[in-house]
Parts: sequence; C-alpha cells; structure tokens
Amino acid sequence: MLGFSSFAALLPEFQRDWSLTNTDAGWISGIFYGGYVAAVPILVGSTDKVDPRRIYLLSFVIASVASLGFALAAQGFWSATFWRALAGVGLAGGYMPGLKLLTDRVGGPRQSRYVAFYTGGFSLGTAFSFAFTGEAAAWLGWRGAFAAAAAGSALGFILVLLLVRPAELAQMPAAERRTLDFRPVLRNRAAMAFIVGYAGHTWELFALRAWLVAFLVGAAQLSGESTAIARASWLATAIVLLSTAASIYGAELAARADRRRVIGRIMLASVAMAALTGLSAGWPIYVVAALALAYHMIIMGDSAALTGGAVVAAASGQRGATLAVHSILGFTGAFLGPLAVGAVLDLAGGDASRLAWLLAMLTMGAGSAAAFVAIRRL
Repeated sequence: MLGFSSFAALLPEFQRDWSLTNTDAGWISGIFYGGYVAAVPILVGSTDKVDPRRIYLLSFVIASVASLGFALAAQGFWSATFWRALAGVGLAGGYMPGLKLLTDRVGGPRQSRYVAFYTGGFSLGTAFSFAFTGEAAAWLGWRGAFAAAAAGSALGFILVLLLVRPAELAQMPAAERRTLDFRPVLRNRAAMAFIVGYAGHTWELFALRAWLVAFLVGAAQLSGESTAIARASWLATAIVLLSTAASIYGAELAARADRRRVIGRIMLASVAMAALTGLSAGWPIYVVAALALAYHMIIMGDSAALTGGAVVAAASGQRGATLAVHSILGFTGAFLGPLAVGAVLDLAGGDASRLAWLLAMLTMGAGSAAAFVAIRRL
C-alpha cells in the first residue's frame, strides 16, 4: 500500500511543477480509482472461479510496475494519468480479492471482526503511504519516492507467496460460476443497500484523502503560516492512522445493534462535520488538522460496517460477485469524488479561497448525504 497515496501526498508539488489546475489534479487523483473500476469486474468477479491468491499475487506485480513506471516516465498530466490508472488496476487485484482470500479461509461469528481488521489494515497502509512518500521525496525526490513504493509492492508479493498457502475452491454448479453475471447481486436489495451506501462513502472518503495534504497546506497559507509538504504529509498520516480504530469500532457497533441505524447516524454526523471542517480553512493549522481528524474518523466509522454488511447479505456462491459489484459502484464514487472537488475548487476561485474550501468540503459531504437517502430507500 506504500504507493496508494503517493500522488496525493505530493499533489501541491506536482501542481506547481507541472502547472496543473485543480481539475487536472482531480483527474489524476480520480483516475487511480477509474483504473480500479475498469479492472475490478474481471479481477474480483473471477474470485468465485479461481483461488484469489493468484489474483492477489498478480496485483503486486502490476502495482510495482505502475509505481516504477511513474518514477521513470511521468512528465506531466497525460503520463501521470496513465501510470496512476495502471496503479488502480493493481489495487483492483489487491483489495477485494485479498478480502475474498481472507473470508475463504476464516468463517464463523468472528468473520465480521476479521473483515474489520482487514479494512483497518488497508487504512494503515494508506496512512503510512502519506508519511513514507513525504519523507522519501524529501530525501530522494519524488521519483525516488515512487521507486521505493514499487519495492514495497515487491515485498508484499514475497510475503503472500511464502506465507499464504493455495486453497481449493468450494464446489458449485457451473451455472453459478459465470464471472460477469452480476444480475443476482443487483436483485439482492439487502446487499445493494450497503453497496450503494458504500459508493457515497467512498466518494467522500477518497475525495478527502486525495485533497487532504493540499487542504492542510492551503489552510495554513490562508492563516499566514507556512506548512511544508513533508509536515502536511505527517499530519495526513496521523489523521488516517488514528481513524483506523473508528472503522473497527463502527463494525463492532453495527454487528451488535441495528446496522442500518448505526450507519445512518454516522452519515448524518459526517455531513455536519464536512461543513465545520470547510469553515476552518484559515484557522490555526493544528485546529484545522484536529477537525480534519474528527471528520475523517466519522467517515471511517461506517467503512467496515458497510463492507461487512455486503458480505453478510451476499447469497451463497455469490460472495465474489457481490464484492465485485461492491467495488465497481463503490470505487466509481472514489473516482468521481476527487474530480468533483477539484472542479468545485476551480469554479469557486481556487485553493487560496476560504469559500472554495468550504464548498469543496460540502461536495465531499454530499456523498454521505446521498448514501443516507439510498440506504433508507433500499
């Protein structure tokens, strides 16, 4: 996961060096998830037919090539867009196939807890990616930081190859193992409620993560302070890292109570916190960071609960297909969210405007608002 937040951690530097508009930056941030969405139907849908371990190992190879390619060949908008899209393909073979690999090997009443820790591990990786990239870039330059992320993917490949044994797939009728037949999932209203909710969740979560470093740098400048990218990257790491516990706690709470009600309350709180965080641009940087932390923690509160709900609601023999639809719709939100925020920033006067940041944060919060409505209706 070291390459996950590489572009977001250095976004202000790329905007300066490559003369990128906020919309351009939103495209490069979002295309990472666009690549994910394009590849996920095959890579995740195939996990009902082949051992997810094979796809998981392939994902490490693709992710390593993408980070190394960015380090060696990225020179501006179009080349950066290509390599980040390929990195998204690597994530498509990693995140949900890894979850399927886990749930195929552990079951019973504790499965929801394992899912929560897995998604927590995902957040740990994205958190350390910010600090790792900021520090590596300070020492080695941004090309060195991306090359080091490629080495991280290679290490992941070795760990899985040596420590995870191949598994036999459960036998199921051939008619139930059509890789791209998602119709049974679309007819499952309970699963679709959590899947559509997840789309709103990812719109908000990944828009915030894509723009977090830029927001912290911009907010500091509005208050008359100066914040280096490396410092902002460490703040972003702390924010994402500390929020991991919220995901695990939210999953435990949802498993013991009315899952829909718990998720709904978290989403409403998230919308309110988006507005408050947007208003804080120009306040002292550590106040801004504290509010961003609270906002990110609230968003993370329903992350594992939504994914766990989709897993629990999946029909027998359709878990891989359900996770594929979960990923397709969910990360379509992740693709559109950062792009929408970039466009709003440009339309509202740029990242040097307090009003622009308020509108940008409200654009993020719109994801939870839409998800709340969808879950209530479904």
